[in-house]
Amino acid sequence: MQKVIKSENLDRDLTYILDNLSYDKLFILTDENTEKLCYPFVAQNEKIANAGKIIIKAGDDNKNINALAEIWSYLSANGATRHSLLINLGGGMLTDIGGFAAATFKRGIKCINIPTTLLGAVDAAVGGKTGINFDGLKNEVGAFAPAETVLIDSVFFKSLDESNFLSGYAEMIKHGLIDSDEQWLATISFDVEEIDYEKLKQLVVDSVGVKERIVEEDPFEHGIRKALNLGHTIGHAFESLSYKINKPIPHGYAVAWGIICELYLSQKYCGFPKEKLYKTIHFIRSNYYGFPFDCDHYDSLYEYMKHDKKNESDTVNFTFLSDVGQVVINQTATKEDILDSIDFLRESVGL
Repeated sequence: MQKVIKSENLDRDLTYILDNLSYDKLFILTDENTEKLCYPFVAQNEKIANAGKIIIKAGDDNKNINALAEIWSYLSANGATRHSLLINLGGGMLTDIGGFAAATFKRGIKCINIPTTLLGAVDAAVGGKTGINFDGLKNEVGAFAPAETVLIDSVFFKSLDESNFLSGYAEMIKHGLIDSDEQWLATISFDVEEIDYEKLKQLVVDSVGVKERIVEEDPFEHGIRKALNLGHTIGHAFESLSYKINKPIPHGYAVAWGIICELYLSQKYCGFPKEKLYKTIHFIRSNYYGFPFDCDHYDSLYEYMKHDKKNESDTVNFTFLSDVGQVVINQTATKEDILDSIDFLRESVGL
């Protein structure tokens, strides 16, 4: 299992990690944004200053085979071997593609993730899922390949704009829902407008802990790890279609809207409490906005759901809840009910 370190001193903790890993050459992967905004925080470390630096274009639409080939090419041209080490410094897009590059170069080299966004810290960097988008589909090609270590430091979160902060926070809402009433209520009662970063740090630690416990129990998603898919079956469809129609939405916005749809289906199929559904809706309605779809997009959304990697045969596979913390995996729903859930979303949050 990968080791997750909640850092209080970035330089000290990074030195400790590198001193305790064996490698012949060190490389660091950033994108154009994190190279400017985040790389300076680690560049003061002597080991990092001497590392080969790879910079790719930012944005999830660049999480593709071309960017992956750029990373492979740089590693190959600069003498990387199967004993080299890659540091992935960035958000979820960066740790996804960097992890996949490490998993496949020379049949696998070690990597470290340093997430610089809230989304990266609570979701993409932890758990070992890596991959790229392919043929218009989100995370269509990838591998389970945990980083050696994930180093989380909240110093990076203070530079996030509202959209990127909320994108990560949606995954924390999900973790609260699949964990406990206490975690769920703490998440939906947090003030995301006047952020208390000390309080946020503890919420992030608790949220990461939820995912860690689930991944440790089921590293390859054969059972309970499917709990982490709550909101993602429909959410990924929203996200994929948004790129198709050139109205891209952040991952977490898609997940937040997907959570509402899938809690609606949870209530219909598994009896999820209505009052908890509407409490969750209230938080999401207050913070997530700009839904770019209407009835004309429904068939396309359903087709994207049918391509989801979690499906078996021709059915769309869901994770539902019978209550907060009560996960019901491997569920299906009729097309009519799925489309009704999108209608419910649009009506309940005023989209």
